[in-house]
Amino acid sequence: MNLLSELRLRSPFFFDWTLFLPALSLSLLGILTMSTFGQGASLAPRQLLWLGIATVLYLGFSTLDMSFIRRTSVVMVLYGTSLFLLALLLLVAHPVMGARAWFTLGLISFQPADLAKLAIIALLAKYLSRRHVEIGDFRHIFVSGAYTLALLALILVEPDMGNAIIFGTLWLGMMLVSGISKRHLVVLGLLGIIIASTLWFGGLKAYQRTRIMSFINPASDMRGAGYNAYQAKIAVGSGELFGKGVGYGTQSKLRFLPQYQTDFMFAAFAEEWGFIGVVLLLSLYTLLLARLVQIARAAATNFDAFFTLGAFTLLASHIAIHSSISLGLLPVTGTTIPFMSSGGSHLVLEFTLLGIITSLARHGRGASRDVGTNEYLGG
Repeated sequence: MNLLSELRLRSPFFFDWTLFLPALSLSLLGILTMSTFGQGASLAPRQLLWLGIATVLYLGFSTLDMSFIRRTSVVMVLYGTSLFLLALLLLVAHPVMGARAWFTLGLISFQPADLAKLAIIALLAKYLSRRHVEIGDFRHIFVSGAYTLALLALILVEPDMGNAIIFGTLWLGMMLVSGISKRHLVVLGLLGIIIASTLWFGGLKAYQRTRIMSFINPASDMRGAGYNAYQAKIAVGSGELFGKGVGYGTQSKLRFLPQYQTDFMFAAFAEEWGFIGVVLLLSLYTLLLARLVQIARAAATNFDAFFTLGAFTLLASHIAIHSSISLGLLPVTGTTIPFMSSGGSHLVLEFTLLGIITSLARHGRGASRDVGTNEYLGG
């Protein structure tokens, strides 16, 4: 390690520019896209405030020594709190667009599913860091799946199909990086088919089944369930090479594309920024994800590696699902795109994850010497 790197690590205000700058740039691009520039009410000022809060949290978490998150007691408190809040949500929250997914306190809304994402990443990282050498035993796949399923079931009841899919993808992704066998993958595939069939005939709401059918045959209900997906594809295609210009997206600003600031932010961005803008956007995401992989490879402990890969899986699944919905490659499920979509709780979660990862990478260098092989045998 050179002298400059050593001084940066010892600095009390160290943070990772290669993580922070792409995230900040993506957030600002999202704010520009959702701004109406005097054409009416805009969520941009509020989102800018949330970005300020998220930035302060990133700086705070990256400066502090967050190695205590490796402790079993901390992980279980996070998990238990998430279960409690998701259950409480079903009892006291008022439905918003048909789903009990948010606690609302005045002007502030909080989505417990975002805290649950942090909790399940930490829990799976803890579990797999102790069991990954035994992952060939199907019992460990079952136990880790049960932890995830408990959260996923509560989210399905809300109902929030988008986040339920994200949780399932997050668990599967972490299983894959842990070294799951091909035989077990086949078993999981068969279980997935059984669960999907069960949901289709008894778990999905009527409007959710309609959305899937409209995806299979978009022309069947162009003015109903297929409307959002159709308008999203129009928005993406009308952006052409250079886009219509910031603030001049007709599909979004004229509200032909509902919820463009959250569920269809990619489509709204593509309309205003065009193909060149989309290439820039995906390049920023690629830089961010590549840096996470680099950090995971250099991690001092198994927990740090799995936690970082969990964050990678979460962000990558959100990006892939959200953009695929806008392009008509997946049914509409209602998912945000990281750092760009309107909303405070998901933005806080994303910057918090980056802050914790930065802290673990910084302070984990001592863990490889001091903690060594018995880090995961105790709490």
